[in-house]
Amino acid sequence: MQTSQTLSRSREPLSLSATPVLWTDDGYWAKLEGFNFGGIKDRTALYMVERARARDELRPGAPVVESTSGTLGLGLALAGVVHGHPVHVVTDPGLEPIVERMLVAHGARVHVVAEPSPRGGWQQARMDRVAELLATLDGAWWPNQYQNPDNPAAYAGLAAELAGQLGRIDVLVCAVGTGGHSAGIARELRRTSTPALELVGVDSIRSSVFGLEPGERLMRGLGSSIHPGNVDHAAFDEVHWVAPAEAVRSARRLASRQFATGGWSVGAVALVAGWLARTRPPGTRIAAVFPDGPQRYFDTVFNDAYCAAHGLLDGPVRAEPAPYAAGTEVEGWTRRVLGRVR
Repeated sequence: MQTSQTLSRSREPLSLSATPVLWTDDGYWAKLEGFNFGGIKDRTALYMVERARARDELRPGAPVVESTSGTLGLGLALAGVVHGHPVHVVTDPGLEPIVERMLVAHGARVHVVAEPSPRGGWQQARMDRVAELLATLDGAWWPNQYQNPDNPAAYAGLAAELAGQLGRIDVLVCAVGTGGHSAGIARELRRTSTPALELVGVDSIRSSVFGLEPGERLMRGLGSSIHPGNVDHAAFDEVHWVAPAEAVRSARRLASRQFATGGWSVGAVALVAGWLARTRPPGTRIAAVFPDGPQRYFDTVFNDAYCAAHGLLDGPVRAEPAPYAAGTEVEGWTRRVLGRVR
C-alpha cells in the first residue's frame, strides 16, 4: 500500500476503483460513491487538479484554494497529498466538526467565514474569502467548481462504470449543487449508450438552482444560493425539491432496510428514486447516485438530539411530491416537470 509520502511524489493520475451498485427493495439501483476515499467529489477534485497541472495553470507546490461545504474539500485534500499541494478550504459554520477534523488531519487548512453575505448568503461569503486568499497566497489556484468545465468532465468515468454495471439505464437521479455530476454523467450516458436517458434533479427547498427564492438552508451538499454555471438546466426532465425532515427520514429508513445510506443528499435522492420506481412503468431501470456515505452525518442526520432540535423527526411529511405551482412557496417535497430540450 502506498504511503502519503509516496503519494505526494507521484506525478501520475491516481486511479479510483469502481464503486459498487446496490439493488434496493424500493426498486432502483444505487451507485455507492461513499466507497471513494472522501465521496463522489474525489473524482472531480483529482481531475481538476490533474488537468490544471497539465495546462501549467497550477504550478508544482502551489496552493489550492476552494469554497466547499465539505465533500470537495476532502477530495482536494486527497489531491493535495497525491500531487504535493497545500490545500486551503473555505467553509462556513455549518461544516460538520468531524469533517473539519478530517480535513485538518489530511493536511488541509480550514478557513471558516463568520457571517453570511447579504447578497448571496454563506456561499457568497465563502467566495469573497476565496478571493482574499487568492490575492495573498503566492501562485494560488482556484478550481472554481461552480464554473470549471473540468468538473462535469470528471464524471465520464462514473458514467462508464454505470453503463458497464447496469447496461441500459432509463432514468438517472442526481442531487444538484454545483451541477457537476448530474451534467457529466447524463451527457456521457446520452452520448455513448442511452440517448433517451431521463435526468431527474433533486434540489433543496430554498435553493436558487432551479429558480426558487434562495433562503437559509439546513441541508448541505445539495442546493445553492448562487447560480452555478455547471448546472445544465436544459438536460433535466424534471426537478424535485426536498425538505430536511423528508431527507432525514428517508436516509434513516434506507439505513434500517438496506444497511447502506448517507446524509442529506442521499436521503433526498433515495426518496425521489423510490417514488419514481413506484410510478414509472414496470421494467423501468432507475439509477440513483448516492454521493457519499453516512460517516460525516452522525452529528446531524443520525443524531436524535440534533434532529429533535430542528423538528426533523416529528410531524407529517409528504408521501409523494406535490405538483409545482408558479408563485407559491415550496415548503416540502415538490415536483416540477421541466420538458428537456431535445
